[in-house]
Amino acid sequence: MSRLGTVGHKLYTGQSSYEFVGKWRRWLVLSGVVILIGIIGLATRGLSLSLDFKGGTQFTFPDKGFSVTQVTDVVTAAGAPSPVVQHLSNVGHGPDYQVQTKALDQPQLKAVTDAITAHLGGPTVSTDTVGSSWGKQITNKAVTSLILFLIAIIVYLSLRFEWKMAAAALIALVHDLVITVGIYALVGFDVSPSTVIGLLTILGYSLYDTVVVFDKVRENTAPIAGGSRYTYAQAANLAVNQTLVRSINTSIIALLPVGSLLFVGAGLLGAGSLKDLALALFIGLATGSYSSIFIATPLLVLFKEREAQYVALTRRVQARSGSSRTTISGSAGATATSTASSGGGTSTAVADRPFGRDDDDSGDDGDQPGSVAKSPGPASRPPLPPTRRPSPPVRRPGGRPSGKKRKR
Repeated sequence: MSRLGTVGHKLYTGQSSYEFVGKWRRWLVLSGVVILIGIIGLATRGLSLSLDFKGGTQFTFPDKGFSVTQVTDVVTAAGAPSPVVQHLSNVGHGPDYQVQTKALDQPQLKAVTDAITAHLGGPTVSTDTVGSSWGKQITNKAVTSLILFLIAIIVYLSLRFEWKMAAAALIALVHDLVITVGIYALVGFDVSPSTVIGLLTILGYSLYDTVVVFDKVRENTAPIAGGSRYTYAQAANLAVNQTLVRSINTSIIALLPVGSLLFVGAGLLGAGSLKDLALALFIGLATGSYSSIFIATPLLVLFKEREAQYVALTRRVQARSGSSRTTISGSAGATATSTASSGGGTSTAVADRPFGRDDDDSGDDGDQPGSVAKSPGPASRPPLPPTRRPSPPVRRPGGRPSGKKRKR
């Protein structure tokens, strides 16, 4: 078995555990700081909307060795104020310039095209015009798709699990969405229809990961309401530990191809059409894995432990653990007193370990953790039972006393 498999086995069986639920304040503060940075970037810099959303005219022509400043001056002088100039690196042929302006009419479009051809050496200039109405339609469709997706999530989780799980999953999804949008604002990448597709994809992945964890939480917490061994928080934390290795494996496998799209395809090879989709997927997959473990489950525990049955369960568990500690301390004190009065001859050992799986309410304290174990001595040995001779075997009726067999 590999090292990761060994760790996963220990986490699943409870031999090893990390406190995810108990440190919920730390995770919420960390997420709050990241969200605050993203909101500040969104408020100061805003989102860079692509041509499909804001509308306008786009010019694309090959780079003949001119700088971005020279291209900006030529386009501005031709009658297109405040152009957005981007330098694109393409695989298979030379780099290109992409210039986006506001929507131009035919005379302005011809003037800018002639200026690019004359001053920037562009033999072929491709133009693309998107009206403002088209951009508004795309924006409305994107927002509508997102709202319908969130409503479907709430309905599904409420029917599949319960509304508190749906609320925790929805908060985790909003957490992923806000962080992704904030990073887009800080980085300055264009928000295109590909970005919207990527956002919907990562929300689906985050939901999938959260549902897997919640299913294990429900499996662990279903039989504990009437017992007194685990609180809801302890059972939920065990569920997170049991699914931790699976979450790590699926996240790494999903991030590797998306990372190659982002860093190799868009970064090294200059495939600009991939960076919008790849960045949304990369950020969303990472934050979705984080939120399903560190945000969704702790929030669910905060919601559930307010219920009366789990409040009573927590009190029973705390009372039981407190009484067990009192019993251990009392037994140790009594043993020490008897040993001191007798002048020795008896050794005492107190087991100091958490309650095992046989620690129930049966009242059998002989093998319970924390019981007092005495070493065998002459004074503590029980009396031996009296010895008896084995009785003779019972003779069946009709048998011969001589032992001879009857002839047939």
